[in-house]
Amino acid sequence: MAARKAKGSIYQLHVALKGVRPPIWRRILLPGNTKLSQLSEILLATMGWLGYHLHQFIVDGEYIGAPDPDYFDEMLDENKFTLQQIASSVGSKFIYEYDFGDGWEHTVKVEAILEPEEGRTYPVCIKGKRACPPEDIGGVWGYAEFLETISDPDNEEAEEMLEWVGDDFDPEEFNLDAINQRLKSR
Repeated sequence: MAARKAKGSIYQLHVALKGVRPPIWRRILLPGNTKLSQLSEILLATMGWLGYHLHQFIVDGEYIGAPDPDYFDEMLDENKFTLQQIASSVGSKFIYEYDFGDGWEHTVKVEAILEPEEGRTYPVCIKGKRACPPEDIGGVWGYAEFLETISDPDNEEAEEMLEWVGDDFDPEEFNLDAINQRLKSR
């Protein structure tokens, strides 16, 4: 997924992890004609997920994702839908779920529908807060326990956990340049 000039409407999305405090969120701009399969890649890159796990979109009670007849016979094919088809107006919301084991649900809301800016390439992240939780941390509850553990210098497990995720993990870090670099490289 290479960054590209947009020809149609640009959607401004607010993406927030459900159930995480303090909030972890991103604001991104992307073309409305983006296929949901591409949107998944954009959300993964923007949030910081590595893409090792299954995902799905939940829109008005319908499940849209990468269908597999062995597992998800009720799932609609994400390659057949675009962002503007599932969220046609400002205020539209849907859920993006990543990693069915950890159950990371992202609330995605259309904040604005804009005209493309001359010379700007899309997708682009324009703002956000906090680092993405590490993969396989155990969902919202596992992440809360992880944060509690690493914040306690007397906890014997803190050093081991930080070594597992990388000693430089900072839950407050938000690196806009790194996110946009990931978006360009996909």
